[in-house]
Amino acid sequence: MGIEQCRIIELPKISDPRGNLTFVEANRHISFDIKRVYYLYDVPGGSERAAHGHKQLQQLFIAMSGSFDVLIDDGYEKKKYHMNRSYYGLYICPMIWRDLDNFSSGSVCMVLASDYYDESDYYREYQDFINAVKR
Repeated sequence: MGIEQCRIIELPKISDPRGNLTFVEANRHISFDIKRVYYLYDVPGGSERAAHGHKQLQQLFIAMSGSFDVLIDDGYEKKKYHMNRSYYGLYICPMIWRDLDNFSSGSVCMVLASDYYDESDYYREYQDFINAVKR
């Protein structure tokens, strides 16, 4: 697995004068079953979130409102995505370190995850992540 597998996925957008609609279907728009959904909101300006990696978890990050940046790192290469459209999702495969920052006022980041919360799937220390990648 590597950074080249992470990508922006354009989600369906149904335009309507009454308001737009976007949806995500497991194993259709994303390649995994959705077992958990969570969202970040009321993030103070200048704050950072995430700063961890996952051994097995797959995720899709969506800017539901406002904007934020996602910096991904596979231990060899880094790439930054500016998330600001609710019909774009950033797919992040396993074994990728992620940092979120530059949250705009009122932003909401929704994350779809391939599994239930499991602390043993996390790399909380960057050096532990790098050691695992470089094995």
